[in-house]
Amino acid sequence: MNYPLVVATALASTVFAAVSTALKHHSATALSSTPSGPARVRTGRFLASTLRHRWWLAALVADAVGFTLQGFALHLGAVSVVQPLLVTALLTSLVITHVSQRTPMSRREWGWGALLVASLVGFLVVSGASSPQLRPQAADRGPAAVCAALALLLAVACVLAARRGPARRRAPLLGIAVGTLYACTAVLIKATTEVWGNSGPVAMLSSWQLPVLVVTGVSGLLLAQLAFRAGPLHTSLPVIATVDPLLSVLLGVVVYDEQLRTGAGPVAAQVGLLAGLAVAAVALSRLNADQAEGASAAPGPAPTGS
Repeated sequence: MNYPLVVATALASTVFAAVSTALKHHSATALSSTPSGPARVRTGRFLASTLRHRWWLAALVADAVGFTLQGFALHLGAVSVVQPLLVTALLTSLVITHVSQRTPMSRREWGWGALLVASLVGFLVVSGASSPQLRPQAADRGPAAVCAALALLLAVACVLAARRGPARRRAPLLGIAVGTLYACTAVLIKATTEVWGNSGPVAMLSSWQLPVLVVTGVSGLLLAQLAFRAGPLHTSLPVIATVDPLLSVLLGVVVYDEQLRTGAGPVAAQVGLLAGLAVAAVALSRLNADQAEGASAAPGPAPTGS
């Protein structure tokens, strides 16, 4: 694995992920702020309006570039390396916001950002995830399909629970569904690119991995909009930012047999570092949400996120 290239490509994709998240949040906020109130905006009408909204369409362009870079990184590297690296999109988003507003980052933001980077680097070093041992022809095996099916079932269960449960739980439940689908999408991106690499583009176009990837990817994008609409950004973004990398590491081990170091010491260190990564991700997600919601509430023209 060309580790420097994998890291550079994954980090580059975080810039587009940060821009995409900002655009999607602006779109969801704008479409929910109707004269009749957000409670009267039906889900079907909201999604139909989203598909035509200029900010959401711009977010799709950012997603396309980000997914391309992510796919390249996943093709070259391990899921348990690339997906945790994508959490740095939270820090990238904060930096972009402060640069665009010409404001300095606070000590709190620097502190949580330092914890995020330290936990991430520590996990990659201690776990040995930078040198995975992959099963031959792993993309043709069944675990990826099983994970995709389980992810879709979990997403459906979360959506149903969100519809029937208290309003305060809707955004977190939808966030769990989105994080799960994002993690599964990463596995399927790797599986699809491996089919291309092993058998060529024609085989990829006729493989089962591609349509399943499209279903999970599109489902994740639409559910993310519903999560942003269901409540303030700080109720869904921290959940997404935590579930995605942690579940991705697990899926990398289960689906691609990526070998992490074993033994009481390394395992304890990995758990601690992942916990630190999760805590920092939640804190930075809340700070990102505060920035985004503050910008949305500010007088004057609504921000475009570009």
